[in-house]
Amino acid sequence: MSADGNWKITVNTPMGAQVVTANIVTRGDTFTGSTVGPMGDHSIEGTVDGDKLEFAAVVSGDSMTGNVKLGGFGNAGMTGERV
Repeated sequence: MSADGNWKITVNTPMGAQVVTANIVTRGDTFTGSTVGPMGDHSIEGTVDGDKLEFAAVVSGDSMTGNVKLGGFGNAGMTGERV
């Protein structure tokens, strides 16, 4: 299943859960998109390998799980659901 579409993503950071909305568009083995949340708007891009997007997310049906790198704060778990 394609990751294309709108997602509500929750990142479980050391400062608590942070929710962003994302729009993802895949093209072959790459993707682009954008996120909107409390920390502002951001462009995202990466690679696609089957049901995985390289920014450490796994897409399965209408859900997404993964890991977000937080620089000096380590990693944080992430979940998402198609909206």
